[in-house]
Amino acid sequence: MTRFTKIIASIGPESENSDVLTEMIKSGVNVCRLNFSHDTGEIQGAKIDMIRSISEKLGMPVAIIVDIQGPKHRIGNFETEKHYHLKIGQKFILDSDPTPGNENRVQLPDIDVIHSLKIGDNVLLNDGKIQLRVDAVFDDSVETSVIRGDEIWSRRGFNLPDTEINTEILTPKDKADIEYVITKKPDWIAVSFVQRAEDIAFVRDFIAQRTSHPIKIIAKIERPNAVERITDIALAADGIMIARGDLAVELPFEQVPAIARKIIRECRKLNRPVIMATQMLSSMVDSEFPTRAEVSDVANAAYLRVDATMTSEETTIGNNPVNVINTMEKILSFTDADAVANPYDWSRIDNVPENDWSRSISSMAYLNKVSAIVVFARDINSVIQISCRRSDIPIIAVCGESFVANQLCLVRGVFPIFDEYLFGQRDAFNAVRQFGIGIGRLVIVDDDKVSLRTLN
Repeated sequence: MTRFTKIIASIGPESENSDVLTEMIKSGVNVCRLNFSHDTGEIQGAKIDMIRSISEKLGMPVAIIVDIQGPKHRIGNFETEKHYHLKIGQKFILDSDPTPGNENRVQLPDIDVIHSLKIGDNVLLNDGKIQLRVDAVFDDSVETSVIRGDEIWSRRGFNLPDTEINTEILTPKDKADIEYVITKKPDWIAVSFVQRAEDIAFVRDFIAQRTSHPIKIIAKIERPNAVERITDIALAADGIMIARGDLAVELPFEQVPAIARKIIRECRKLNRPVIMATQMLSSMVDSEFPTRAEVSDVANAAYLRVDATMTSEETTIGNNPVNVINTMEKILSFTDADAVANPYDWSRIDNVPENDWSRSISSMAYLNKVSAIVVFARDINSVIQISCRRSDIPIIAVCGESFVANQLCLVRGVFPIFDEYLFGQRDAFNAVRQFGIGIGRLVIVDDDKVSLRTLN
């Protein structure tokens, strides 16, 4: 039980084979992420069925995150398939005209975006390689100047770091995807391009109108205005994903590590799981080994006490997804073991009230040198509160419902068990024995009752 930090694996063409995915889960995957930017709902639904089948066969709970595409913005098409080079200082028009573009203009299909832009706003094309500045705004177009030039071609994505876009958080595709996928009862739904707490409230209401299953919501933090409103967004959501790729496009890249630390601190205070994402081991798409910088990146995320680190293309299109998971598992296991051997000062929890219930439990566990904290979990909330105190003591969550055990697979330091008998009997001793703990003190949490017992 040395690894407290969870592993989220994005599932794609190279990892959606049953045998490969089985080996990935056996190697350490706790959560599978399905990216709904790719494939139709029914194809992704078949993957959910496969993951559930593997989880049941292995007797290991596995969480499923459905990552909804969101309002991803792209420019229109050009007259030819060739690449155009935009030069510094030239004028370039973005408009609503669907006519194929040229070296002077291109369609910007989302009229809401045109209406949201203001003079002085920046438009970043092709992952930030091109920077345009808005000089004039008209009813159906904007005139820009090229500040940073590069090649551009059809259907490139764009980012708007200075602009609050007045558009609905769910596109028609997103709504159709959610309506289908909730029939498969995923554990978490990740919402892309969140700008405000109201976006999460809208998605939560959309889901609640269609199912009573307690699906949890993750807010992906990808935009500067989301960073500014992180407290409100975190309170509205059930978890946070730090999407460093988009953040580094829309914000100066040197600021992203500090922003990530700020988000992690805020999630700790507000009892919200937090995920570190983007390019954790991206060189392993092609390479057998990670770079030294990637090893440090993964380790530093664990030292920062995130709940989970996430793979992306390295396990969707990479040459060897199982090797990627083995590599991440090794890094996280060693780092977490080092963190336990050189303990974090449990009393240094930023801005957590002194009489906080979960802090008291963590303090009791720390001072009594317990082997584990055992929680009989009706839902995930109390377990998350204890986890967010980061006491570096394993939390064994005995669950009477499978979805509770699955959802807790995302939460740092939590080892969930779905066992209706153990839950009903409140059998803490046999629960901890499943993890090789045969002796020692236990803190046992059962609703509001907290006790200290000795296992021998």
